Amino acid sequence: MCTALTYKTHDHYFGRNLDIESCNNEKMIIIPRNFRLVFRQEKDLYNHYAMIGIGIIQDGYPLYYDGTNEKGLSMAGLNFPETAEYKPMEEGSSNITPYEFIPWILGQCATVSEVREKLNHMNLVNINFSEELLLSPLHWMISDREESITVEAVKNGLNVYDNPVGILTNNPVFDVQMFNLNNYMHITTTAPENSFSDMLDLKPYSCGMGALGLPGDYSSASRFVKASFLKMNSVSGDSESESISQFFRILGAVAFPRGCVCLGEKKYEMTVYSSCCNVDKGIYYYITYENSRITGVDMYKEDLSGTQLIIYPLISEQQIWMQN
Repeated sequence: MCTALTYKTHDHYFGRNLDIESCNNEKMIIIPRNFRLVFRQEKDLYNHYAMIGIGIIQDGYPLYYDGTNEKGLSMAGLNFPETAEYKPMEEGSSNITPYEFIPWILGQCATVSEVREKLNHMNLVNINFSEELLLSPLHWMISDREESITVEAVKNGLNVYDNPVGILTNNPVFDVQMFNLNNYMHITTTAPENSFSDMLDLKPYSCGMGALGLPGDYSSASRFVKASFLKMNSVSGDSESESISQFFRILGAVAFPRGCVCLGEKKYEMTVYSSCCNVDKGIYYYITYENSRITGVDMYKEDLSGTQLIIYPLISEQQIWMQN
């Protein structure tokens, strides 16, 4: 499962919850401008935009879960089981495997407008990383400072949707998720008025009652509604501290505590990490399931003209500061 979010105060922020059953040795990965990006069917990129994100390293190749480039373009891949469908090779198209999709886009595009141009000629091709590492069924949210889109490779082809809420979860397909918001148009941040009957003197007895009916379960459709409501009604100061605190509060409201979603055989979905990147400053923040202290990595404190990956293991152990 997963939830992705884009958020704007004085600066622009992008991040996500990664909800899976166990950690996979995730790392913070910076790809400098001259690291050779190898693609299965397309020409390698020897020079490209620098980028930072979280993922794993497999045989020396960075497999991003989410990332941001130096131009402020961000992208995250989320689980899309039973719905994602990748295609055979297509003559005349840019044939990109899903595991290459994030670096291919972030390496070349500075804006969502440029991404749309790439997508007009792109085919997400069904080529596994290896016999042992098969493709994951995914869809993606891509955002710049002004707009977001959702990209879904499904049976009828590659669908690109405007994403006005700047939220993505999992199934169902994005247009159905957006239509479902109509069922919650009565939800409000203010105290509700009595429309039940003018013959009854009904009054709110608690604050927050305007949001009665807002979903609180862990299904992807419910998380989409809840995260959209929280994001669209969020009020935050413009400082970095206020902004990232608010960002993590929103993600925390749809995070998975271990044990609440059972996958069978004593396996449980949990939020392995939550990320928040200030895309204007190139600083990637994160918390992990065990470590609730916010940790940051500044892309611009590294040599972005280099040829080698820059890697920071995620700090997963809890860090507690004792005040006395």
